[in-house]
Amino acid sequence: MGSEPMERPIVGITMGDAAGVGPEIIVRALAAPEAHRVSRPLVIGDAARLRRAAEIVGEPVEVKVVDGPEDAAFEPGVIDCVDLACVPADLPFGELSAVAGEGAYRFVERAVELAMAGRIDAICTAPLNKEALHAAGHRFPGHTELLAELTGTEEVSMMLSAPKLKVIHVTTHIGLVDAVRRIEPGLVERTVRRGHATLVKSGVAEPRIAVCGINPHAGENGLFGQGEEEEKVVPAIERLRAGGIDARGPLPADTVFFRAVRGDFDLVVAMYHDQGHGPVKVMGLEAGVNITVGLPVIRTSVDHGTAFDIAGTGTADHESMLEALRQAVDLAPSRTEDNGGRES
Repeated sequence: MGSEPMERPIVGITMGDAAGVGPEIIVRALAAPEAHRVSRPLVIGDAARLRRAAEIVGEPVEVKVVDGPEDAAFEPGVIDCVDLACVPADLPFGELSAVAGEGAYRFVERAVELAMAGRIDAICTAPLNKEALHAAGHRFPGHTELLAELTGTEEVSMMLSAPKLKVIHVTTHIGLVDAVRRIEPGLVERTVRRGHATLVKSGVAEPRIAVCGINPHAGENGLFGQGEEEEKVVPAIERLRAGGIDARGPLPADTVFFRAVRGDFDLVVAMYHDQGHGPVKVMGLEAGVNITVGLPVIRTSVDHGTAFDIAGTGTADHESMLEALRQAVDLAPSRTEDNGGRES
């Protein structure tokens, strides 16, 4: 009895802020032959905006409106779009807009509905603008927190992935003083476990995980700070190691990222936003991908913003979007061709 053939996963791609570069990078990414070769992409956005973006970037693609994945053909040269038709035709590129913020929220909301119903296998998000989101009345720091709210998830982690470097964050969108206050052994341990599980699922059998310290030189045995490493990080590492997870640290953040890129570690655990984001972005914005870890759905994203300064010019690089699509495919559960059912 042979195994059933696998189909390409259905990836719902949210259009992000319509005034930003999202429509352009989506069109360019989906015009690339690889996009349809590895996935069945379905855009949740505004069809008219995508058509305008196609004109701007010069891609001869057809934008086809569908009610859902069941109606999509998933053919090269065609962008299947669940059209929420909420972007005015005269909405300017590159300008902050509550209308665009509301649209970005609705695109994510519909994608979550599709994913939670099992109709799509993963979500890949184009960038939204936090100010526009707030102007529309949706008070979230970003996609990560929005997705957690929409899926009813109490705690998630942000992982950034670039070639040769993966970083997961214990805290993200809060001030530095608040971050240090929030860090505690339980949160550190749960963050490491989420990262470990994600790497195992992606094929790394025994991940080597480096855990950053909080202070310079990881406190240097009490020389810097007020014992935060011993109080907040060390107990978590001890519990993780006792449970068979290869977590090492706390390690100095000024050298650990170099060591990870060299190949010593599969994942670095950063304590706060800039500690982790800076090294990844030095690797190149076009290569970075944001993965939300801990959700009941797979979610990847470009690791750059709406780029209002170049939106509408056709010059935005789509490589991060294509890489986000690849990683969504790698993390997505498989489907069987005969009935579309999921397999573990």
